Amino acid sequence: MRIQFLIIFLIASHLGAGQNYFYKQYAPFSEKVPAPSKFLGYEIGEFHTRHDQIISYFKSLDEASENAMYIEYGKTYEGRPLSMLVISSAENLKNLENIRKQHLASIDKYDETTSKNLPLVINMGYSVHGNEPSTSEAALLTAYTLLASNQKSVMDYLKHAVIFIDPAINPDGRERHTQWANMYRAEHLVSDNADVEHNENWPRGRVNHYWFDLNRDWLLAIHPESRSKLEWYHQWYPNVIGDFHEMGTNSSFFFEPMKTNGSKNPIMPKENYVDLNNIFGDYYVKAMDSIGSLYFTKEVFDGTYPGYGSSYGDLQGGLALLFEQASSRGHVQQTPYGDMTFSFTIRNQYVAGMSTIQAAIDNKGKLRKYQTDFFKSALTNAETDKIKSYSFGKGSDPNLMKAFIDKLLIHKVKVYYNKEKSGYIVPTKQAQYRMVQTFFETYQVYHDSVFYDASAWSVANFYNIKYQGDKVLPIFGDEIKSNSELVKSPTVSRSDYGYMIDWNDSNAAGALHYLQNKGLVLATSFRPYSVKTSGGKTFNANYGTLMLPVAKQKMTADEIFSHMQEVQNKFQIPIYDLPTGYSVQGVDVGSRHVQALEKPSVVMLIGEGTSAYEAGEVWHHFDQRLKMPVTKVMLHRFKSLDLSKYNSLVLVSGNYSGLDSVDIKKIGSWVSQGNTLIASGTAVSWAIKNKLVKEKLVEGPKKDKSMLARLPFDQADEIMGKESLGGVILKSVIDITHPIGFGYTTKDIPVYKNNTVWLSPSESEYSTISKYTSAPHVDGYISNNIMNDYLKHAASCVVSQIGQGRAILFADNPLFRGSWYSTDRMFTNAIFFGKLIRVPSRIMYEEDENR
Repeated sequence: MRIQFLIIFLIASHLGAGQNYFYKQYAPFSEKVPAPSKFLGYEIGEFHTRHDQIISYFKSLDEASENAMYIEYGKTYEGRPLSMLVISSAENLKNLENIRKQHLASIDKYDETTSKNLPLVINMGYSVHGNEPSTSEAALLTAYTLLASNQKSVMDYLKHAVIFIDPAINPDGRERHTQWANMYRAEHLVSDNADVEHNENWPRGRVNHYWFDLNRDWLLAIHPESRSKLEWYHQWYPNVIGDFHEMGTNSSFFFEPMKTNGSKNPIMPKENYVDLNNIFGDYYVKAMDSIGSLYFTKEVFDGTYPGYGSSYGDLQGGLALLFEQASSRGHVQQTPYGDMTFSFTIRNQYVAGMSTIQAAIDNKGKLRKYQTDFFKSALTNAETDKIKSYSFGKGSDPNLMKAFIDKLLIHKVKVYYNKEKSGYIVPTKQAQYRMVQTFFETYQVYHDSVFYDASAWSVANFYNIKYQGDKVLPIFGDEIKSNSELVKSPTVSRSDYGYMIDWNDSNAAGALHYLQNKGLVLATSFRPYSVKTSGGKTFNANYGTLMLPVAKQKMTADEIFSHMQEVQNKFQIPIYDLPTGYSVQGVDVGSRHVQALEKPSVVMLIGEGTSAYEAGEVWHHFDQRLKMPVTKVMLHRFKSLDLSKYNSLVLVSGNYSGLDSVDIKKIGSWVSQGNTLIASGTAVSWAIKNKLVKEKLVEGPKKDKSMLARLPFDQADEIMGKESLGGVILKSVIDITHPIGFGYTTKDIPVYKNNTVWLSPSESEYSTISKYTSAPHVDGYISNNIMNDYLKHAASCVVSQIGQGRAILFADNPLFRGSWYSTDRMFTNAIFFGKLIRVPSRIMYEEDENR
């Protein structure tokens, strides 16, 4: 096999491969349809094709063939079109909307005769990771073959299927990588792994504009790429979904079935991952064997997390299939089997794609019946479920609730509002029963202990929703069709004295920055109080409530009122007029416990040595949620950075090997002058080990090396994997009287942990802001060793005094995937209130008494 594989490599050893290399088996081809090489001016694999060229080629196919239709379904952050080429017979395309309606009707009721005549719906998705470029190139070849081949078998594909080819799900990331690969491409190719062509610069093309992994966003639906695709998805519900990827250069090719245990999402029908996966797998075996390509199955990859492109479709009654090709990460790269060309990687993806279409059409009846049975079983399974609905109150944060319900609605989960109980109800008996389970159910028992990614995903916990399962179905109330009317704030009244903003609302922070940016000065309350508004209503000001004193501003009361109206309309938050400084209960607004806020000026270090994911989550939080700027500075420019311009420095997970002792001293000196360091994840470990803070890490039990048991070498991955954390949801208790806890109304909050940073509680009794509970497990796999030896002794968030400043240490990522509303408020509080935080001490108390 090695000899045959080397021959294959040699055949494709030139930079680009011609028509015969890719698709000679589908000849002859129509000359009316332009081949990719003719349109682009180079052979596929010779260069990396730019996204605008991909779009132009698809448009040319639309013009050249009556069997093609170019559509756009959205735009990226950078304004690039999200598009697909719809391929089917001319007759099918003329009746596309009618076919869609019939397809949806067939899901509800299977009819064998209708099924035979109705085209199958196939979605081929490429390049969700932008630096996995062979996928998009294969999309061009696949589209051309389907439209240009005159073989009867291919023309029959178009009669029996409507094929949606999405060439680049992540255009922004793909373009970033394409520019890199083409920029460093040499006329005489360099296959040396060390060459710059094969080693992208940070943040790399895998991620989108904000450095997020879009192949984790199908469930969370944060970004326009995912949201646009989901809107399309629920218009079509494809029967088969191809999800094309790349992996490490020294691997081969992966196709399903997945890991024997890891593929078993407990809510999925066995028919999906046993029967259908194996039927399709037989096609791939035959196809890959025919071209001599090496491959593997049933290892590494799992389908448990429902937010992959290869798992979300499964939850909608389709068959979602993962493909992973070893990457050339450039135009040619060394491997243990010799040089691997870009063309070789493209061909494997192309062959797998064409085999998928063939397998789908050959098994059209099975797939259609499976999808009908899938949604039918959702209703029957719900009937036997002891839980008849999940219910939750409106809560104290209307905009958080709006965001949560948005996620339910985008996945077509039915939600109702019961006015009498002032709460929401999600019944389990509905077509999207399995999505309801995904949002609310948590698990204690797992089929596997090693996960490719997250082992916990109960979305309700992302939003800190206090929900309950109802064994008796309550009265539904009105169905929520849209979340646009969920937040209704009373119109703000004019005041000559002051205004108050409730910090409990998730949008209050954005409003605060907006007003600060207008030159207004606001204060926050360190004690609760109650006041009467001009309308005679009592407003109970919680910890963190914002207060704007009119007389302290440098503008008129009318100008201030205009700004308050603007901010209320923009952020949809309640604003209360304050007619007097005298409270009916608690401190007065002129108390020393109501302190003026300084406008944040924030800088974040990024680049090699830092986590692009976590840095992107910070950037996204500032830009999209808070609507405020954050300065991003590459690590290698830190020495020349003037820190005096900023009052907050953010360090996300990373090794920070680019910072030396002089740089560390610079940070320490700046913080001690009254500024705020905010560190998360492994940056906390770095800060402790480099003695920036006087905190400690939890030390596990010491092992007696002489007593270590011998273990089988071939079980090392499995045994060691059990002690890692793919992602688990834990319960913590937060101090809601501390500025980092302002805005929370309950002490128990879920946190997401996917690292092994074990932060010891502070030696100060006032500075452990959040600590895991004695029984912390909520959802996800965690070993007993980690639970007992580390977790139960650790804190999640600690504040450490450094001179006149402070370091706020988050052991866990508070902004996980832009979705963890449960803890993102803590990070926001660190930004806006950090300057006011001092660790209480006897000396500080005496100083305050003497003022």
